Amino acid sequence: MIDSKDGIIGLAIGDAMGVPLEFCTREELMVNPITEMLGYGSHDVPKGCWSDDTSMTLCLIDAINSSKQIIPDDIAANFVRWIENEEFTATGEKFDIGRTTLYAIMNFERGTKATESGLDDELSNGNGSLMRIAPLIYYCYSNKLNEDEIYRIVNNVSSITHKHEVSIMGCFMYVLFGIELLKNKNLKQAYQKIKETNYTMFSEDCILKYNRIIENEIDKYQLDEIKSTGYVVDTLEATLWTLLTTDSYDSSIIKAINLGEDTDTVGACVGGLAGIYYGLEKINEKWKKTLLKYDYIEELCNTYNNILNN
Repeated sequence: MIDSKDGIIGLAIGDAMGVPLEFCTREELMVNPITEMLGYGSHDVPKGCWSDDTSMTLCLIDAINSSKQIIPDDIAANFVRWIENEEFTATGEKFDIGRTTLYAIMNFERGTKATESGLDDELSNGNGSLMRIAPLIYYCYSNKLNEDEIYRIVNNVSSITHKHEVSIMGCFMYVLFGIELLKNKNLKQAYQKIKETNYTMFSEDCILKYNRIIENEIDKYQLDEIKSTGYVVDTLEATLWTLLTTDSYDSSIIKAINLGEDTDTVGACVGGLAGIYYGLEKINEKWKKTLLKYDYIEELCNTYNNILNN
């Protein structure tokens, strides 16, 4: 039985752990590393509050729950509800919306088809679609999709906001990695899978950007060689590096958020995969109790589980 709560609550906790630290430098956090869930800080929000990463993830789940399939226009419509009505938020207030995401949703509101709304220029390769792609891991796995089918779905869902191939490739790699974990592969085996995958649907220039992951061993890099910026390639590198150099959910999140800079998204991306791998029961109980709207997230996941398992 598939239980999406592992990865989705894992993602939300990683997000909430990182929210107060966003924009802190790595140097600051090395002097004073954070090991507990805090409040306020960078965004002046209470302890346990999650950001746009989780909000957009829940938008995706809710859209699938409503139609029992992936309809990009439905997902985009939920993004509008989040931006305009502040639905799918932890406190009833939205914050931390990326520029690319905002412009893409404005395109959708002006009548552009969801799959054409995303920005597709080289400079629009932030991590705004990577941070919300985790629900597709469960969808693609439960529907036994092949890699071509997975690529098409990831392409459509990323393209709602991030249509450039670099963003799509990062999302594709993340989803493939997560699917391997659902197959009970270990982290090293999941990593080997994405190293061996055929990426010829992407340009050589695009593939080259992920060279440190595909051709090298990302976990062999030193801390100062890993960037934790909002650039999608950096975020995926930091996510895989963190997972492959830790041995528990809690230690992976603590390591992720103390990288500094885009702490909520790196925390969310690590949390989504670590939640799948270690399971909900291995996540820090205090963090779970502190997470805002835990019951709401759990309810959405339970509905999603019913769809996935039928």
